[in-house]
Amino acid sequence: MLPITGYADRWSVRSGDDINFMIAVKGGGRYSARIARIICGDPNPRGPGYREIPVKWDLEGQHDGIEQTIAKGSWVDVSALTLPAGPIAFAATVWPTLLAAGQQAVLNWAGAGGSMTLGVGKAGAFVRLVTGEGTIEVETGVALTERAWHDIACVFDPATGSLAIAQAPRKIRLDRDERATKSLSAPKAALAGTGAAAIAAERAGRGVVHHFNGKIERPRITDGSAGLDGTIAVQASGTAAPSIAEWDFSIGIPTDSATDIGAAKAHGTCINLPTRAMTGSRWTGGVTHRWTEEPKLWGAIHFHDDDIGDSGWQPSLTFTVPEDWKSDVYALHLEKDGTRDNIVFYVRARIPGSQAKVAFLAPTFSYTVYSQYQKKGRQALITERSLAWGALAQAPDGHPEYGVSPYNFHSDGSGVVMSTMRRPLIDKRVNQIHLVDPSDYGSGLYWISADSAITDLLTRKGIDFEVITDHDVHAEGVDLLSKYSVVLTGQHPEYHTHETLDALGAYLGNGGRFMYLGGNGFYWKVVPHATGTWAFELRRAEGGIRLWETLPGESYHAFDGSYGGLWRRLGRPPQALVGVGFSTQGEYMGFPYTFLDGILDSRVAFMREGIEDLAKPGAKLGERGFMGGGAAGHELDRADTRLGTPHHAIIVGRAVLTDPTYQPVNEERYDHTWPASREDIIRSDLTFFETPNGGAVFSVGSMNFIGALPVDGYNNVAALLVTNIVRRFADSTPFPVPKAPAQGG
Repeated sequence: MLPITGYADRWSVRSGDDINFMIAVKGGGRYSARIARIICGDPNPRGPGYREIPVKWDLEGQHDGIEQTIAKGSWVDVSALTLPAGPIAFAATVWPTLLAAGQQAVLNWAGAGGSMTLGVGKAGAFVRLVTGEGTIEVETGVALTERAWHDIACVFDPATGSLAIAQAPRKIRLDRDERATKSLSAPKAALAGTGAAAIAAERAGRGVVHHFNGKIERPRITDGSAGLDGTIAVQASGTAAPSIAEWDFSIGIPTDSATDIGAAKAHGTCINLPTRAMTGSRWTGGVTHRWTEEPKLWGAIHFHDDDIGDSGWQPSLTFTVPEDWKSDVYALHLEKDGTRDNIVFYVRARIPGSQAKVAFLAPTFSYTVYSQYQKKGRQALITERSLAWGALAQAPDGHPEYGVSPYNFHSDGSGVVMSTMRRPLIDKRVNQIHLVDPSDYGSGLYWISADSAITDLLTRKGIDFEVITDHDVHAEGVDLLSKYSVVLTGQHPEYHTHETLDALGAYLGNGGRFMYLGGNGFYWKVVPHATGTWAFELRRAEGGIRLWETLPGESYHAFDGSYGGLWRRLGRPPQALVGVGFSTQGEYMGFPYTFLDGILDSRVAFMREGIEDLAKPGAKLGERGFMGGGAAGHELDRADTRLGTPHHAIIVGRAVLTDPTYQPVNEERYDHTWPASREDIIRSDLTFFETPNGGAVFSVGSMNFIGALPVDGYNNVAALLVTNIVRRFADSTPFPVPKAPAQGG
């Protein structure tokens, strides 16, 4: 746990509105807080250097801090359930994924008179009974098979004083028999009265323990009259049976609700975003792959012991953003006993477009999805340089207590589907590096610190701007974008919703101007939680560069039932929006661009203003950069008319990479051979085209491009080119409709 850290309740806030910060201080105690407007988030002393402007803030100074922790692990909370006197049976169908973790609870009930837990462990299914006479436990002693369906059940009969457990696989193994039953004598004290139930965890005091890893389907509590054999047989049949409580996970799949179809109607709440719309024991793949067509086949929930949803921390600092704060990037700086952290947030203009007609669109969807990407060895790699530069020396692999990202695997080996901003995002800070850059002078940046090169450029060039975020565009649509003459993206706007793409498309159709200053953008689809964009679901269906893939039958999002995967595979390739799309990926190294003949086209004459001698065919730009050593690198996009690049687009510059680490992305390949020459695929295209109603688009198609902007104090060719484009795009003069070339006789 970091000595001090925290998170905000939102990425952006309008001046005049409230924002809350949740702060945790290890061991409690006093801490200091202040707020600054961020000019440049890069701590590299050989680069532009970290710069900020402190702002007047009524809460600046010392505060009393409290320790706040995160209870990881997903489960279902059933706050109240009354059990009758007499025999009681628990049953469930399970698909365990991490039996090596030891005993894991599947279904638990706890009341004043005792508790009972049905679960699985290394030695098969078990039941644990706690009464006033003590604790007894019985397990089958026969290990279950991971990633295979099993029915498990237990019966406690106080009248006869017996406790029994049974397990039965849905598919028989030929090499060993997994069927097993076992019983013990038990106290004759009934489990009765009002208590609370838990699914996929076991209540212990005020918390829960023994989180289950794997899928659970149809957990039930009955009166036990059918006996152990009858209970396990009914569970295996899938038929309805009278029950005290039976939670049908095929109901309410887009929600956090767990519906009890039994007599008790003891509905539960899913905690920490377990993954829903998971194939159940009856799904075969032969009927449908879309859960909305027959939800009963997707009646399972996949739980993990490292899931995190809403950390639920108490607000520590709440204030109204002053009306006179400029729209920009801000950070709440925290310090305790010499240790530091900062929490980035964006201040919007009270009335969009009132401060400036240029907008920087912060890729907060991508920030959220990538947050807590635990990459082994990253913290150790960056620590020495971070300390030498006065930067934050923290990384997710050094602090797994804050969870994982969809670029990681869960502890059970399954891919992470959910991401959340309601936790400390310790790798989405300013004054922070993410790797040791391979170039001698490089900064090793990603994310917020990298994106500050764009706002720093605008500031230095005297171009007024406002900031907005993906979250704002999702909520307010094209109406928000229409307030601006030109919108600029960050380094890596990879993740988008239908709503954000619709808004951007409408903005361009209405004559907006758009500058895509990154790489691998508009690539994956995400769907927000039903209650808002604080959490996202990501199904990595079909192709794409990815570390894991969705399993068969699990490619449709639980939150809205829509198909997941690449926007290219969903009929909305990035080339159709911004002219270029992801084509190749390689190591974090940068290379120069070369101007092509297109730079001399009269339609882009505004790009050459003041740099006519430098911006000409064959000349270079971006030979140096603070990200990898050059402007073209890491993840690159290219133009392709087959995928939607407008036929009238002009390629003003190009970088073809010969470094062998750069290979085609998955969706470019159709067999084991290369799909085309390196020149056709392993490249980045600086692309311009006009849009309807006098609008235009300029795209760079490289993640490392903005790292070249600060070179020579933002007075290099790449920076001057971008400055020219911003100024022309901010000019309300419509771009003329391009004329078609004359046709030959």
